[in-house]
Amino acid sequence: MRRRSLLIAVPAGLVTLAGCGDDDKSDTAKSSSSPSPSASASAPPPPKIVDGPLPAITAGTKFGEKPTVAKGSGDPSKDLAVKTVIAGGGKTVAENDYIQANYLGQVWSTAKVFDNSYDRKTPLVIQLAQGGIIDGWRYGLVGKKVGSRVEMAVPPTWGYGTQGNAQAGIKGTDTLVFVVDIENSFNSKSSAKGKDVPQSDAALPKVGTNTDGKAPSIAVPKADAPTKLVAEYVIEGDGAEVAADSSVLVQYKGVLWDGGKEFDSTYSRGQLTSFSLQQVVKGWAQGLTGKKVGSRVLIVIPPKLGYGDKPPAGSGIKKDSTLVFSVDILAKM
Repeated sequence: MRRRSLLIAVPAGLVTLAGCGDDDKSDTAKSSSSPSPSASASAPPPPKIVDGPLPAITAGTKFGEKPTVAKGSGDPSKDLAVKTVIAGGGKTVAENDYIQANYLGQVWSTAKVFDNSYDRKTPLVIQLAQGGIIDGWRYGLVGKKVGSRVEMAVPPTWGYGTQGNAQAGIKGTDTLVFVVDIENSFNSKSSAKGKDVPQSDAALPKVGTNTDGKAPSIAVPKADAPTKLVAEYVIEGDGAEVAADSSVLVQYKGVLWDGGKEFDSTYSRGQLTSFSLQQVVKGWAQGLTGKKVGSRVLIVIPPKLGYGDKPPAGSGIKKDSTLVFSVDILAKM
Protein backbone atom coordinates (compact mmCIF):
# COMPACT_ATOMS: atom_id res chain seq x y z
CA MET A 1 0.00 0.00 0.00
CA ARG A 2 1.42 3.40 -1.00
CA ARG A 3 2.35 5.62 1.88
CA ARG A 4 0.50 8.86 2.07
CA SER A 5 2.59 11.99 1.79
CA LEU A 6 3.92 13.26 5.09
CA LEU A 7 3.71 16.89 4.01
CA ILE A 8 0.18 17.53 5.18
CA ALA A 9 -0.13 19.76 8.21
CA VAL A 10 -3.91 19.32 8.42
CA PRO A 11 -5.98 16.12 8.46
CA ALA A 12 -7.53 16.62 5.02
CA GLY A 13 -6.17 14.57 2.14
CA LEU A 14 -4.37 16.18 -0.75
CA VAL A 15 -6.99 15.17 -3.28
CA THR A 16 -10.77 15.35 -3.07
CA LEU A 17 -12.74 14.32 -6.11
CA ALA A 18 -15.61 16.56 -7.10
CA GLY A 19 -18.53 15.91 -9.36
CA CYS A 20 -17.54 19.03 -11.28
CA GLY A 21 -16.06 22.44 -10.72
CA ASP A 22 -12.57 22.95 -9.31
CA ASP A 23 -10.90 20.07 -7.59
CA ASP A 24 -10.18 20.48 -3.91
CA LYS A 25 -7.98 23.56 -3.44
CA SER A 26 -5.15 21.40 -2.15
CA ASP A 27 -4.84 19.82 -5.57
CA THR A 28 -5.56 22.52 -8.13
CA ALA A 29 -5.20 26.19 -8.64
CA LYS A 30 -7.79 28.41 -7.00
CA SER A 31 -8.42 29.99 -10.36
CA SER A 32 -12.14 29.72 -10.83
CA SER A 33 -15.40 28.69 -9.24
CA SER A 34 -16.70 27.57 -12.63
CA PRO A 35 -16.60 23.92 -13.65
CA SER A 36 -13.32 22.57 -14.94
CA PRO A 37 -13.17 19.00 -16.27
CA SER A 38 -13.00 17.26 -12.91
CA ALA A 39 -14.27 13.73 -12.56
CA SER A 40 -17.61 12.25 -11.79
CA ALA A 41 -17.78 9.35 -9.40
CA SER A 42 -18.19 6.27 -11.60
CA ALA A 43 -16.11 5.07 -14.55
CA PRO A 44 -17.93 4.14 -17.77
CA PRO A 45 -16.45 1.65 -20.25
CA PRO A 46 -13.81 2.97 -22.68
CA PRO A 47 -15.34 4.93 -25.56
CA LYS A 48 -14.97 4.35 -29.26
CA ILE A 49 -12.95 7.31 -30.55
CA VAL A 50 -14.06 8.84 -33.86
CA ASP A 51 -12.83 11.88 -35.78
CA GLY A 52 -16.10 13.83 -35.92
CA PRO A 53 -18.36 15.58 -36.27
CA LEU A 54 -16.78 18.60 -34.58
CA PRO A 55 -17.76 22.29 -34.80
CA ALA A 56 -15.47 24.70 -36.63
CA ILE A 57 -13.03 26.91 -34.74
CA THR A 58 -13.86 30.27 -36.31
CA ALA A 59 -11.41 32.60 -34.52
CA GLY A 60 -8.42 32.30 -32.21
CA THR A 61 -7.07 29.53 -34.40
CA LYS A 62 -3.44 29.62 -33.23
CA PHE A 63 -2.07 27.56 -30.38
CA GLY A 64 -2.44 29.49 -27.14
CA GLU A 65 -5.11 31.86 -28.48
CA LYS A 66 -8.58 31.79 -26.97
CA PRO A 67 -10.68 30.02 -29.57
CA THR A 68 -14.16 30.87 -30.77
CA VAL A 69 -16.07 27.72 -31.63
CA ALA A 70 -19.23 27.45 -33.73
CA LYS A 71 -22.40 25.80 -32.51
CA GLY A 72 -22.64 22.12 -33.24
CA SER A 73 -24.45 21.25 -36.47
CA GLY A 74 -26.99 18.46 -36.31
CA ASP A 75 -26.68 15.66 -33.79
CA PRO A 76 -23.31 14.97 -32.15
CA SER A 77 -21.76 11.53 -32.24
CA LYS A 78 -22.65 9.10 -29.46
CA ASP A 79 -18.94 8.22 -29.46
CA LEU A 80 -16.02 10.37 -28.33
CA ALA A 81 -14.99 12.64 -31.21
CA VAL A 82 -11.35 13.74 -31.09
CA LYS A 83 -9.30 15.73 -33.60
CA THR A 84 -5.76 17.08 -33.42
CA VAL A 85 -6.21 20.57 -34.86
CA ILE A 86 -2.56 21.56 -34.43
CA ALA A 87 0.06 18.81 -34.06
CA GLY A 88 2.72 19.51 -31.48
CA GLY A 89 6.24 18.10 -31.44
CA GLY A 90 6.74 17.64 -27.71
CA LYS A 91 6.47 14.71 -25.32
CA THR A 92 3.69 12.18 -25.81
CA VAL A 93 1.09 12.36 -23.05
CA ALA A 94 0.44 9.08 -21.22
CA GLU A 95 -2.34 8.05 -18.87
CA ASN A 96 -1.69 9.20 -15.28
CA ASP A 97 0.55 12.03 -16.50
CA TYR A 98 -0.20 15.54 -15.30
CA ILE A 99 -0.85 17.98 -18.10
CA GLN A 100 -0.63 21.76 -18.13
CA ALA A 101 -3.18 23.09 -20.59
CA ASN A 102 -5.36 25.99 -21.55
CA TYR A 103 -8.88 25.04 -22.57
CA LEU A 104 -12.34 26.23 -23.49
CA GLY A 105 -15.51 24.23 -22.96
CA GLN A 106 -18.96 24.86 -24.42
CA VAL A 107 -22.26 23.07 -24.95
CA TRP A 108 -22.70 21.48 -28.40
CA SER A 109 -26.30 22.49 -28.97
CA THR A 110 -26.09 26.12 -27.83
CA ALA A 111 -22.39 27.08 -28.12
CA LYS A 112 -22.68 28.42 -24.56
CA VAL A 113 -19.19 28.63 -23.08
CA PHE A 114 -19.32 27.24 -19.55
CA ASP A 115 -15.62 27.51 -18.72
CA ASN A 116 -12.28 28.63 -20.12
CA SER A 117 -8.82 29.13 -18.72
CA TYR A 118 -7.68 31.69 -21.30
CA ASP A 119 -9.51 34.56 -19.61
CA ARG A 120 -8.02 33.57 -16.25
CA LYS A 121 -4.55 33.57 -17.84
CA THR A 122 -3.80 30.51 -15.74
CA PRO A 123 -3.53 27.11 -17.42
CA LEU A 124 -5.04 24.11 -15.73
CA VAL A 125 -2.68 21.51 -14.25
CA ILE A 126 -4.48 18.22 -13.73
CA GLN A 127 -3.76 14.50 -13.78
CA LEU A 128 -5.16 12.30 -16.53
CA ALA A 129 -6.14 9.61 -14.05
CA GLN A 130 -9.32 7.65 -13.57
CA GLY A 131 -11.48 9.41 -11.02
CA GLY A 132 -9.48 12.64 -11.27
CA ILE A 133 -10.85 14.07 -14.51
CA ILE A 134 -13.77 13.44 -16.84
CA ASP A 135 -13.14 10.37 -18.97
CA GLY A 136 -13.48 12.29 -22.22
CA TRP A 137 -10.26 14.10 -21.39
CA ARG A 138 -8.55 10.99 -20.08
CA TYR A 139 -9.24 9.01 -23.25
CA GLY A 140 -9.09 11.89 -25.71
CA LEU A 141 -5.75 13.41 -24.69
CA VAL A 142 -3.67 10.31 -23.99
CA GLY A 143 -1.27 9.79 -26.91
CA LYS A 144 -1.30 13.44 -27.95
CA LYS A 145 1.91 15.46 -27.96
CA VAL A 146 2.81 18.56 -25.98
CA GLY A 147 2.31 21.60 -28.20
CA SER A 148 -0.87 20.17 -29.72
CA ARG A 149 -4.31 21.74 -29.94
CA VAL A 150 -6.99 19.10 -29.58
CA GLU A 151 -10.73 19.49 -30.13
CA MET A 152 -13.14 17.01 -28.55
CA ALA A 153 -16.89 16.43 -28.46
CA VAL A 154 -17.65 14.58 -25.24
CA PRO A 155 -21.03 12.83 -24.82
CA PRO A 156 -22.57 12.76 -21.33
CA THR A 157 -21.34 9.20 -20.73
CA TRP A 158 -17.73 10.43 -20.70
CA GLY A 159 -18.52 13.91 -19.40
CA TYR A 160 -20.64 14.83 -16.39
CA GLY A 161 -23.08 11.94 -16.78
CA THR A 162 -26.86 12.02 -16.70
CA GLN A 163 -26.83 14.42 -13.75
CA GLY A 164 -25.12 17.14 -15.79
CA ASN A 165 -24.05 20.28 -13.95
CA ALA A 166 -26.85 22.67 -13.07
CA GLN A 167 -24.48 25.38 -11.86
CA ALA A 168 -22.84 25.54 -15.29
CA GLY A 169 -26.07 25.14 -17.22
CA ILE A 170 -25.06 21.67 -18.44
CA LYS A 171 -27.93 19.20 -18.80
CA GLY A 172 -27.54 15.46 -18.47
CA THR A 173 -28.16 15.12 -22.21
CA ASP A 174 -25.59 17.72 -23.31
CA THR A 175 -22.57 16.83 -25.40
CA LEU A 176 -19.66 19.12 -24.50
CA VAL A 177 -17.13 20.59 -26.89
CA PHE A 178 -13.60 21.27 -25.64
CA VAL A 179 -10.60 22.90 -27.28
CA VAL A 180 -7.42 22.05 -25.36
CA ASP A 181 -3.93 23.50 -25.87
CA ILE A 182 -1.45 21.09 -24.23
CA GLU A 183 1.41 23.25 -22.94
CA ASN A 184 3.36 20.68 -20.94
CA SER A 185 3.19 17.28 -19.30
CA PHE A 186 4.75 15.82 -16.18
CA ASN A 187 5.26 12.34 -14.78
CA SER A 188 7.30 10.51 -12.18
CA LYS A 189 10.48 11.05 -14.24
CA SER A 190 10.10 14.83 -14.42
CA SER A 191 12.82 17.02 -12.93
CA ALA A 192 13.79 20.64 -12.42
CA LYS A 193 15.02 22.58 -15.45
CA GLY A 194 17.34 25.51 -14.99
CA LYS A 195 20.81 26.70 -14.09
CA ASP A 196 22.91 25.00 -11.42
CA VAL A 197 23.63 27.28 -8.47
CA PRO A 198 26.92 26.89 -6.55
CA GLN A 199 26.54 25.17 -3.17
CA SER A 200 29.43 26.73 -1.32
CA ASP A 201 28.27 26.69 2.32
CA ALA A 202 29.98 23.71 3.98
CA ALA A 203 27.55 23.93 6.90
CA LEU A 204 24.59 23.05 4.66
CA PRO A 205 23.61 19.80 2.95
CA LYS A 206 24.73 19.27 -0.65
CA VAL A 207 22.04 18.21 -3.10
CA GLY A 208 22.63 16.41 -6.38
CA THR A 209 21.96 18.30 -9.60
CA ASN A 210 20.96 15.37 -11.82
CA THR A 211 17.84 16.00 -13.89
CA ASP A 212 17.26 12.47 -15.18
CA GLY A 213 14.18 11.86 -13.06
CA LYS A 214 16.09 9.91 -10.46
CA ALA A 215 16.19 11.04 -6.83
CA PRO A 216 19.02 13.49 -6.15
CA SER A 217 21.53 12.68 -3.45
CA ILE A 218 21.41 14.67 -0.21
CA ALA A 219 24.66 14.74 1.77
CA VAL A 220 24.09 16.12 5.28
CA PRO A 221 27.22 17.54 6.96
CA LYS A 222 28.42 16.31 10.34
CA ALA A 223 27.58 19.59 12.01
CA ASP A 224 24.89 21.15 14.13
CA ALA A 225 21.63 21.77 12.33
CA PRO A 226 20.71 25.38 11.61
CA THR A 227 18.15 26.85 13.98
CA LYS A 228 16.52 28.98 11.29
CA LEU A 229 14.83 28.01 8.05
CA VAL A 230 17.12 27.50 5.06
CA ALA A 231 15.70 27.72 1.53
CA GLU A 232 18.32 27.89 -1.22
CA TYR A 233 18.32 27.24 -4.95
CA VAL A 234 20.18 24.15 -6.11
CA ILE A 235 18.91 24.61 -9.65
CA GLU A 236 17.28 27.94 -10.51
CA GLY A 237 14.44 27.77 -13.00
CA ASP A 238 13.02 30.63 -15.02
CA GLY A 239 9.29 30.13 -14.40
CA ALA A 240 6.77 32.16 -12.43
CA GLU A 241 7.36 32.77 -8.74
CA VAL A 242 5.38 30.70 -6.27
CA ALA A 243 3.06 32.77 -4.06
CA ALA A 244 2.16 32.06 -0.45
CA ASP A 245 -1.28 30.82 -1.49
CA SER A 246 -0.14 28.90 -4.58
CA SER A 247 -0.70 25.24 -5.26
CA VAL A 248 2.26 23.42 -6.76
CA LEU A 249 3.19 20.16 -8.45
CA VAL A 250 6.47 18.79 -7.12
CA GLN A 251 9.01 16.02 -6.88
CA TYR A 252 10.69 15.84 -3.49
CA LYS A 253 12.89 13.81 -1.21
CA GLY A 254 13.10 14.24 2.56
CA VAL A 255 15.84 13.06 4.91
CA LEU A 256 16.59 13.56 8.58
CA TRP A 257 19.44 15.90 9.52
CA ASP A 258 20.54 13.40 12.14
CA GLY A 259 21.85 10.44 10.18
CA GLY A 260 20.56 11.45 6.74
CA LYS A 261 17.92 8.69 6.61
CA GLU A 262 15.21 9.13 3.98
CA PHE A 263 11.71 9.29 5.46
CA ASP A 264 9.61 10.36 2.48
CA SER A 265 10.03 10.69 -1.29
CA THR A 266 7.93 11.00 -4.41
CA TYR A 267 10.71 9.20 -6.26
CA SER A 268 10.30 6.13 -4.04
CA ARG A 269 6.53 6.18 -4.52
CA GLY A 270 6.82 6.76 -8.27
CA GLN A 271 4.17 9.46 -8.11
CA LEU A 272 4.25 13.24 -8.16
CA THR A 273 2.54 15.24 -5.42
CA SER A 274 0.43 18.38 -5.65
CA PHE A 275 -0.70 20.54 -2.75
CA SER A 276 -1.50 24.03 -1.58
CA LEU A 277 1.18 25.86 0.38
CA GLN A 278 -1.57 26.68 2.85
CA GLN A 279 -1.85 22.99 3.76
CA VAL A 280 1.75 22.01 4.44
CA VAL A 281 4.16 22.53 7.32
CA LYS A 282 5.28 26.13 7.77
CA GLY A 283 8.83 25.39 6.67
CA TRP A 284 7.63 24.20 3.27
CA ALA A 285 5.25 27.12 2.82
CA GLN A 286 7.84 29.72 3.76
CA GLY A 287 10.66 27.95 1.93
CA LEU A 288 8.90 27.68 -1.42
CA THR A 289 7.21 31.10 -1.42
CA GLY A 290 9.04 33.33 -3.88
CA LYS A 291 10.90 30.49 -5.58
CA LYS A 292 10.59 30.01 -9.35
CA VAL A 293 8.85 27.20 -11.18
CA GLY A 294 11.41 24.86 -12.72
CA SER A 295 13.73 25.12 -9.72
CA ARG A 296 15.22 22.60 -7.33
CA VAL A 297 15.29 23.99 -3.81
CA LEU A 298 17.11 22.83 -0.68
CA ILE A 299 14.92 23.37 2.37
CA VAL A 300 16.20 22.76 5.90
CA ILE A 301 13.33 22.94 8.37
CA PRO A 302 13.92 23.39 12.11
CA PRO A 303 11.47 21.60 14.42
CA LYS A 304 9.41 24.70 15.18
CA LEU A 305 8.57 25.06 11.47
CA GLY A 306 8.19 21.32 10.91
CA TYR A 307 6.52 18.71 13.08
CA GLY A 308 7.98 19.81 16.42
CA ASP A 309 7.12 17.34 19.16
CA LYS A 310 4.23 15.81 17.17
CA PRO A 311 5.68 13.98 14.16
CA PRO A 312 3.33 11.85 12.04
CA ALA A 313 2.82 8.37 13.44
CA GLY A 314 4.86 5.74 11.61
CA SER A 315 6.92 8.31 9.73
CA GLY A 316 10.26 7.46 11.31
CA ILE A 317 10.61 11.09 12.36
CA LYS A 318 11.51 11.60 16.02
CA LYS A 319 10.32 14.50 18.11
CA ASP A 320 12.11 17.81 17.48
CA SER A 321 13.80 16.58 14.31
CA THR A 322 15.36 18.91 11.75
CA LEU A 323 14.19 17.93 8.27
CA VAL A 324 16.07 18.30 5.00
CA PHE A 325 14.27 18.37 1.65
CA SER A 326 15.16 18.59 -1.99
CA VAL A 327 12.12 19.95 -3.86
CA ASP A 328 11.66 20.23 -7.61
CA ILE A 329 8.91 22.76 -8.42
CA LEU A 330 7.46 21.39 -11.65
CA ALA A 331 4.39 23.59 -12.04
CA LYS A 332 2.32 26.25 -10.35
CA MET A 333 -1.31 25.20 -10.36
